[in-house]
Amino acid sequence: MEFRRAAGILLHPTSLPGKYGIGDLGPEAFEFIDFLTAAGQRLWQVFPLGPTGYGDSPYQCFSAFAGNPLLISPDVLVAQGFLSEDDLKGAPDFEADKIDYGPLIQWKKGLLGVAFQGFKSFINSGSAESKSVKTSFNKFCKANSSWLDDYALFMAAKEHHGGGQWTSWEPSIALRKPKELGKWKKKLAEGIEFQKFQQFCFFDQWLKVKEYANSKNIQIIGDLPIFVAYDSADVWANKELFTVDEEGKLIWVAGVPPDYFSPTGQLWGNPLYRWDEMEKDDFAWWRGRIAALLNIVDIIRIDHFRGFQAYWRIPGGAPTAEKGKWIKAPGMKFFRTVKEYLGEVPIIAEDLGVITPPVEKLRDAFNFPGIKIMQFAFGTGMEAKFLPHNYIRNCVVHTGSHDNDTTRGYFDSVRLDKSDIYEFAQNYLNCYKHEAMVAAAIKAAYASVANTVVIPMQDVLNLGNSARMNFPGKLGGNWSWRAEKENFTDDLAAYFNYMTKIYERGISSAVSDKEAGK
Repeated sequence: MEFRRAAGILLHPTSLPGKYGIGDLGPEAFEFIDFLTAAGQRLWQVFPLGPTGYGDSPYQCFSAFAGNPLLISPDVLVAQGFLSEDDLKGAPDFEADKIDYGPLIQWKKGLLGVAFQGFKSFINSGSAESKSVKTSFNKFCKANSSWLDDYALFMAAKEHHGGGQWTSWEPSIALRKPKELGKWKKKLAEGIEFQKFQQFCFFDQWLKVKEYANSKNIQIIGDLPIFVAYDSADVWANKELFTVDEEGKLIWVAGVPPDYFSPTGQLWGNPLYRWDEMEKDDFAWWRGRIAALLNIVDIIRIDHFRGFQAYWRIPGGAPTAEKGKWIKAPGMKFFRTVKEYLGEVPIIAEDLGVITPPVEKLRDAFNFPGIKIMQFAFGTGMEAKFLPHNYIRNCVVHTGSHDNDTTRGYFDSVRLDKSDIYEFAQNYLNCYKHEAMVAAAIKAAYASVANTVVIPMQDVLNLGNSARMNFPGKLGGNWSWRAEKENFTDDLAAYFNYMTKIYERGISSAVSDKEAGK
């Protein structure tokens, strides 16, 4: 699917401003949408919205279907009557510009527990409003039972076992022994209901945010990691679909082979799919996953798209990714089946890395736009395909990605190296003032023929290395950057609104899509 000419901003909700230690789905989310509108933006891109696990990464979630309870807004819970203002007193003194996940998780988990008790009291109060909320909760649970029941039991059992990975649990629940599951559901009933309550709150709040964005003609780009976490409800409840044995031991895992980024490759450790099993029911699990995501976003970005054509299979327990093998995946059949059941799904293919002709053929067969990262044009080897004059219409351009330094941070570093890279970037962008280099890169992206441009918020703000989102391979300290309220100025919005009009990318472009023949 080819998209209309547009521009947007990448900002994960955790990075929104706010007083509760992490960005959430309260007033600041709506204010950000107002900023996007004032800036003429048509797109808001986010990372995966699931419940984060190890390393706080949104790409390693406890579920491919559930939402992240850390994003639930306390202010909204107060407005609903599930919390009181007094419940918010005594919160830790959180920093405004970064997330400290340790104290945050402990505090928010306790707060949501209080909200759960308030919710139960409220729906049992007998008022007309409480009956309506109770009906909505029951409808939500029923409509999402295909994944919610397993997820709620999984998380309740994880809590019961001190947060340990499911393979360390008591065998009767770890291996889902049929005669024992009923006993566990009864034993963990309160915890299961608590998990369902959190999901009810997340989806209620997120869908209101999405509805508001859509009302402002802004579409949300969501992220779909191709693989799921080993320690997830998805693998625990569907072992037959993944490369684990009956005891849950990993047989094969995902990663990428050695390249110039890493001499030993990247060992991700996610279980792979048993594609032969998935084909038997026309990829029902995958179709459910995509359909569920389309309920909460407008456009899907598939991370590591090449894995649908072929994937690097590494033996479980291998110390590195070196001893692997490329295995063909049923990409053509998969996407044809998805289209047959779900229609034309708006998909962006993350086609970075070593991309072969068969991967390009799969991408182009369904007219999926690929991705261009401008920083790669000014890196070692100066990859010419990432230079704006080589872009095609059907692609999505970013100045950088969450795994890269900010663009300002990148230019800072290559400038200090005194290499030809920085001089080439200056000449190409026709910019010789260091502080203006990021703005020049953004302008080049906006001016390009590419239909879609999405700029990370850190680059919109011209921030340096301290605002970087993720350092691949680094343990701790990732995914913690937050914007501050004063960042979202009227002048900044006016400048980007001007840019979208000049380059026909905005909500109120100088030339309409219809007039431009798009």
